[in-house]
Amino acid sequence: MREAELWKSMPDGAVSCFLCQRRCYLKEGEVGFCHVRQNVKGKLLTLNYGRCVSHAVDPIEKKPFYHFMPGSRAFSFAAPGCNFRCEHCQNWEISQPAKIFGQDIPPEQLVGMALRTASNGIAYTYTEPTIFFEYAKDTAVLARKKGLYNVFVSNGYMTPEAIKEMGFLDAARLDLKAFDDKFYKKICGEAHLEPVLQSIKLLHRKMHIEIITLLIPTLNDSDDEIRALSIWVRELDAKIPLHFTGYYPANRMTLPPTPVEALSRARKIALEEGLQYVYTGNRPGEEGESTFCPKCKEKVIERFGMEMVSNRLIDGDRCPECGTRLPIIFDWKELNEKKEA
Repeated sequence: MREAELWKSMPDGAVSCFLCQRRCYLKEGEVGFCHVRQNVKGKLLTLNYGRCVSHAVDPIEKKPFYHFMPGSRAFSFAAPGCNFRCEHCQNWEISQPAKIFGQDIPPEQLVGMALRTASNGIAYTYTEPTIFFEYAKDTAVLARKKGLYNVFVSNGYMTPEAIKEMGFLDAARLDLKAFDDKFYKKICGEAHLEPVLQSIKLLHRKMHIEIITLLIPTLNDSDDEIRALSIWVRELDAKIPLHFTGYYPANRMTLPPTPVEALSRARKIALEEGLQYVYTGNRPGEEGESTFCPKCKEKVIERFGMEMVSNRLIDGDRCPECGTRLPIIFDWKELNEKKEA
């Protein structure tokens, strides 16, 4: 527990939190929608600081990142809490807990664990990293000093004020759960689509991003919705990697799993609308797992089950057949040096 960031005092001892788009107004003793930020005697405290509920070493492709440090290993961890209440959340036990729990693991220890496991970076994932912002920030600052990259795996429901403070991040993988505000309100716990679109735009200006949509039968998988979503992403930047992944029943949702055919259809629509890098996931062995040159259609990176099998790119990022440069980051340190120059 420690004092939170991104809040301000209000009349009569209340506080206003502007970490996420919920923008909770909390009176003395009240806890935010996330369950992990509380007004204690007129100060906003973060209750999940240093409380690690899960950690593992994953391939970066599992997040999934396909265009950021392919083939690298990310030390992944989470603290409890979330600003969504998704009906289909696969990690609901730790993202929607009844009370705060977890191991006491300070940032220095997390970074040490990442180094001892020969990880290349740290992924803030499994729950919503925005909700453990202070814990993530302190860890990321130490990690970068030790030569480790930092990536968020997020639902994108953070404020512009929070994004402004995210200079410690190197990349973000963002959920675009649907292209329909009704879905966000009904399935995600009275959330809204527009703040997510705003976050995607702001983070795209600041760092490498990739977008993922979990296709759920009958809820967000219509051709019209997939086409509208694809057009929006293409108008932002046709080179942004877009991932369509398959849903499995979890938490309170019991709809049947997403058919492979639905993923292939979504990928086809997105490619028709001009997106250059469209992927499918959670269904190993599909063509959509691999990266193809947008110009000559040559397979340049092969993947299976969210792990890289082979990399045929030459000179770091060029297609071996036609020489086209692909926007794939293999050296995050060099990228940051160019940003700072």
